[in-house]
Parts: sequence; C-alpha cells; structure tokens
Amino acid sequence: MTVDVEDYFQVGAFENDIDRADWDALPCRVERNTDQILQMFDDAGVKATFFTLGWVAERYPDLVRRIVDSGHELASHGMAHWRVTDQTREQFREDVLRSKTLLEDVSGQKIRGYRAASFSIGERNLWALDVLEEAGFDYSSSIYPIRHDHYGMPEAPRFSFHPIEGRNFLEMPVTTVDVGGRKVPCGGGGYFRLLPYFLSKWAMSRVNSRDQQSCIFYFHPWEIDPDQPRQEQAGWKSRFRHYTNLDVMETKLRRALADFSWGRMDEIFLKN
Repeated sequence: MTVDVEDYFQVGAFENDIDRADWDALPCRVERNTDQILQMFDDAGVKATFFTLGWVAERYPDLVRRIVDSGHELASHGMAHWRVTDQTREQFREDVLRSKTLLEDVSGQKIRGYRAASFSIGERNLWALDVLEEAGFDYSSSIYPIRHDHYGMPEAPRFSFHPIEGRNFLEMPVTTVDVGGRKVPCGGGGYFRLLPYFLSKWAMSRVNSRDQQSCIFYFHPWEIDPDQPRQEQAGWKSRFRHYTNLDVMETKLRRALADFSWGRMDEIFLKN
C-alpha cells in the first residue's frame, strides 16, 4: 500500500493551469488529508509506504514525523513534483539528493525508496534509475507498464525487476493485470476511483492467485477530499480525471483495506 503525498494543486493534470509561483498562496489541505489517511490505516491495522514531496516535508515536518512514528515507511517523491522527463540528468540528481537529505533530516530515518512524479521514468530516460542507485536509493516505483497519454512503458515487466546489471537496485512497477495478453491497470489512482470496486477487487485477487505476486497500490491524499477547491480553469479532461468519484474514494479504500492484507514496500520487497 502506497500513498503519494502531494496536494491537489501539485498534480500533473493541473501543471498548465496552476502556476508553481502560486503554490504557497493556495489553501493547503495535504496535512489534514494525510492525517485522515493515517487514522484510516490505523483503524485497519495497515502499514504503508508514503512517497512524500520534499516541498511538503519542508512545510509540514511534524506530519512527516507522524507518518514515521505511526510505523509507516517514508520514501521520496522528489522535491516539487517535477517530471523526470522535464529534467536533465544533473537537475534530476540534484533534486533526488536534496529530497532524500531533507526527508532523512526531518524523519531521522534512512530513505530507501523513490517514486517519480507522474511515473515519468520510461524507455527514454532509464538513466534516471542509475542516478537513483548512485544516490543511495535501494528501489524505485516509477515505471507504469501501460500505454497512457501522460506516461507509461508498455514493454516493461509487470513485476519487480533489477534494471541495472550486477546491482541489487529494484524497480517495482505499479500493478497491472493480464487480460487477454494486455496489461490493464489495477494499482489504484484514478482507475480505482473510476471503476466499480468489484472489478478492482477481481483484478488484484487475480494477480495474487494467478501470478502469485503482491500488488502495488497507490493513491493521493487529495483523492479522499471532495471539498477541495475546484480548478474551473482546467480543461474538461483534467477536471474529469481529477474530480470523478472523490466522494466515494474513502469508502472504496476502506473496503480494499479490509479485503486484502497490506504492508510497506521495504518490508515486502527488500531482503534487509
């Protein structure tokens, strides 16, 4: 179980509609929503991995400490939700080192995992995985092995693999289910909100039983917040993707928490 800790105005869908210079002037809801998630996990007895923006950690260090104190894994989501595809190798290196150092300083924990903004590591920038390994990360969960208009690497393996020869570094793709030889998303996010719950449950159960693999599921704090400020200036597709079924997301999440056994990325996939 994973959470990408970012606020509603930082999502990729609104990157052309909300100026980064305005972020600090907008009403933040990430602390409130993440605290609600922490309570939801506590109610279900679930431990998870929180891929957290450095931007959030700088402004809400006590929230970061509450995540760790609750027994969850803290991991990096970069500093400010820049897509890897929009960065040079050196810019990316600086970003991941800065976020890793910040999160470790705030939490007192070693940061072992990283997830790229908008799953923006793929066939054209696999060098990013080398940078992450060199920076001291043990794993990434940044590749989505599907075809999508914003991201995706369809030819990537469906399950965890070693992308760097001779190294223990792992890439752990978000989960897909094989339907007639086609990879279909079933690892959370907008797909989980849009589809009926029984389909998501069937798909994850199929991965568990047929593939004998753990599922990697993700969602965002803003996805349980139907009262967040609306971005009416955004295009209809962005608004549809972002706002559909926000009012039922928490109920569906609670069902998933009860129907499956969940854990932290590091405890499930890393040997030590």
